[in-house]
Amino acid sequence: MAPTVLRQPVPGEHSSAGTVQLFLLDGFRLLHAGTPTVVPRGLQRVVALIGLRPGATRTHLAGLLWPDTPEERALSRLRTALWRLRRGGSCPVLTAGGAVRLDGRVEVDVDDLVRTAARVREGGDPRRAEGVLAAGRHDLLPGWYDDWVLVERERLRQLRLHTLEQVAHAYLRAGQHGEALQAALEAMRAEPLRETPHRLIVQVHLAEGNAYEALHAFYAYRQLILSELQLEPSVAMRALLADILAPIGGGPTSGTTPGRYPYSPKPPPPPVPRGPRP
Repeated sequence: MAPTVLRQPVPGEHSSAGTVQLFLLDGFRLLHAGTPTVVPRGLQRVVALIGLRPGATRTHLAGLLWPDTPEERALSRLRTALWRLRRGGSCPVLTAGGAVRLDGRVEVDVDDLVRTAARVREGGDPRRAEGVLAAGRHDLLPGWYDDWVLVERERLRQLRLHTLEQVAHAYLRAGQHGEALQAALEAMRAEPLRETPHRLIVQVHLAEGNAYEALHAFYAYRQLILSELQLEPSVAMRALLADILAPIGGGPTSGTTPGRYPYSPKPPPPPVPRGPRP
């Protein structure tokens, strides 16, 4: 196999043309002005961790990257990795005292997701979140199983789920039911057993006056968690349908046994056995 050659820095490359893009969702990719840059796997781990933990100390980074290595040896490995990064120019890194971070020219896709989530929480326009949330469908660094990757992967998954739900709420409050439903469905696809997206779907249908769709969504979710977790929907979710079911004599789970619907029609009578033909 031919040796990996890192892209050499171009003199004066500090303008917009020198922008570096680091993608960590759906796999590691590094682009210089749109051109892919090859980075050895060992250095990928260093770059990815610095991008996810900006400003972390050398000791902290070394401990996460080489958890089973004595501290002095791990710090020596980190020094070597940082020297290789500076020498090769694949990804500009800044060191100040004991802290390490990526150069300000480096744009990280994870940062886009975090900033978008913050804007949505603060009441920003949910339409501006769509592209970033769509990119967030992909896992962080799939195929990587370092402990620090697993922690960050779950953190970002939860962040995206909450942001999708907040987007759905924002659209629902604005009366944009189609957009609210799409955001809730996206959250449901990401985590089918999570109740809050299903609850939002029921709320959207009720806001549109579609009682049948609301009931269908409720019971589809109820059947799912009964079969998977042996649980019932929460009181908050059942309360959404109380007014609809009250006229027919019950709530979503009143008088039921697990797996049975309160207003299910009686089953058809069994077929009458026939005797032998004459």
